[in-house]
Amino acid sequence: MSNTKSSSFDQMGMSKKNKILSAFATGWFVLLSFIIVFPIFAGLLASFRPGQELIRKGLSVDLNVTTMTLDNYIYLFSGNVDSQKYFMWFKNSLFLTLISVVGTLAICYLVAYGLSMYEFPLRRILFFMVIATMMVPFEILMLPLYKEMITLKLIDTTAGVVLPGICGASTIFFFRQYMIGLPKELLDAGRIDGATEYGICFKIMLPITKPAFAAMSILCAMGAWNNILWPMLVYRSASKFTLPIGLNTLLTPYGNNYDVLIAGSMFGIIPVFVVFLCFQKYFIDGMTAGAVKG
Repeated sequence: MSNTKSSSFDQMGMSKKNKILSAFATGWFVLLSFIIVFPIFAGLLASFRPGQELIRKGLSVDLNVTTMTLDNYIYLFSGNVDSQKYFMWFKNSLFLTLISVVGTLAICYLVAYGLSMYEFPLRRILFFMVIATMMVPFEILMLPLYKEMITLKLIDTTAGVVLPGICGASTIFFFRQYMIGLPKELLDAGRIDGATEYGICFKIMLPITKPAFAAMSILCAMGAWNNILWPMLVYRSASKFTLPIGLNTLLTPYGNNYDVLIAGSMFGIIPVFVVFLCFQKYFIDGMTAGAVKG
């Protein structure tokens, strides 16, 4: 009887402890969500304010309806010279992001597939070399890469922007960690059925890695869409500027169009948001599986 009572008391204590931990975790994540959402909400409100009001008060969540206006968005989409430039920047960013994501996912998947599914000499050393590149800041590689682009005559080209980052070490690492946890018996089964190595790679293993592709699609798209430093170094023609570079040109020593800049930035969030909505079904599965397998 005493054992039963002590067991019930232990269960009540554990239940109370779990409730406290759950409440603490909920409050912590609510606080983090507020910290993350606050700048976006402040920027959204600022995009509806005139330039003078924005310079006078800065970014704030003061919801003053009397000062809010649609003039910034009307100016952005009204068809004048600046709006034509904005849509040109937007189109360039979409094209660059699409090329970067497709190329990065294709190449990194193949590299990770070879490192995870096949046994060959120096495999671990090659993987270590891939991981070692993650320890080198891009600022150190920037000058050698720039000289290389000059030598290859890829300055002011989309290839010069995409190629240096198309084989990302973090993406390879993620794919490899995900595929290490997949049963290698699938390869043997495919070979028994007469499938070629390419058929096994693309028809059997590729569909299984959809969660990993979804997770990496979001992360690669965010990186390519927001990238400003390397495209700014490579591109020379104003007609090839991406959205971050183009918006940066609105800040000049002769005048700062902060109102149009913020409105354009808020509208520029939409593509990344759409990508996340399209792949969110697999995003959590891909991130958690890639984190624990292997």
